[in-house]
Amino acid sequence: MSINSQQLSTSVQRNCHISDARFAGNYTLCVYLLKMREFYRWEKAQRFSEALSTDAIGDWLTEREQLWESLEETDYAEIETAGECFDPFNTSAINQKLIPQGLVYSGGIGQKSKPHFFLGALERCEKHNGYEIIISGKEYARDLTSPPAMSQGNTIFIRRESFKRMIWEKTEEWRWNQPQNAMASAMACYEFDKDIENALSHMTDNELESAVLHEIGEIKAGEDLSGWHEMLQDISFSQAEIMARAVRDHLADAISTLPALLGNQQDASIHFYFANLTNMRKHIMPSLQNAYKHWRESGSNAQLLDLVSQSHEHWRKIAQQMLALHTQHGKQCQLPIENLIKENHL
Repeated sequence: MSINSQQLSTSVQRNCHISDARFAGNYTLCVYLLKMREFYRWEKAQRFSEALSTDAIGDWLTEREQLWESLEETDYAEIETAGECFDPFNTSAINQKLIPQGLVYSGGIGQKSKPHFFLGALERCEKHNGYEIIISGKEYARDLTSPPAMSQGNTIFIRRESFKRMIWEKTEEWRWNQPQNAMASAMACYEFDKDIENALSHMTDNELESAVLHEIGEIKAGEDLSGWHEMLQDISFSQAEIMARAVRDHLADAISTLPALLGNQQDASIHFYFANLTNMRKHIMPSLQNAYKHWRESGSNAQLLDLVSQSHEHWRKIAQQMLALHTQHGKQCQLPIENLIKENHL
């Protein structure tokens, strides 16, 4: 039986709306409005170089919030494809039907326990050291937050369109004050002043590999951290969760991302990597910023390479100690975890 792509897109988008209805209120007002602005751009298929109408966005925003209000108590619907119905989180089974048709789907749980769903055009599938990498292009259904990269088991999803939009948001944010920081150095490697659309495409192509490297690092880190997701569930919506995710991100990058970027001397991607470090990641590992500064000033990556080797063991140990605290204290582990990380900055 053939797949009705329009019906499928509508079903997936409805689940996206339900997720947004339940979780969009978790953002600060400023972040929420910025995300909604770019969500509007995606939904209306407007180019990055186009100026958006404030009045049109305002009307759309009112309608969207009314829709969310009507869906907030609705259950996520099954996904029907090729005459069969699947749980919306049964990504593997759904993709067995969709990938031969040139489509790719994902349903999973992201930060702060928010479900994420998307449906996109399949760009390509690759095998890489035992991992399946699925890269999507144009997106037909997505939620307000569209993670550009995520992993489920040994499958890594890279969403090119979401990745491009993330880069666009970062470049737009930089343009407000144009600080001479890592983002300025990353953008200087591309011709943003001449052609925004082509510069974004070029930058996206280069950074997809970094996304794959990070997700591989996440998977490898997870192999040594049994019980991690259960711990995250018990510390959801807390400072401890933000800190725990920062610890694991540092571990993943020490395992995979940074050794590859530094080994291949990918300067543009190294600048972009540091431009995207969260405040929490900078806070718990100030030595990383110092090593980056040394690299920029001296041109030598020796200090960065030494730190990456050191940080691998450091963050692996801290992550395992966090799991031990969770085993010991259960849902009361938030404060002990926070104290552990505060006492072990690198």
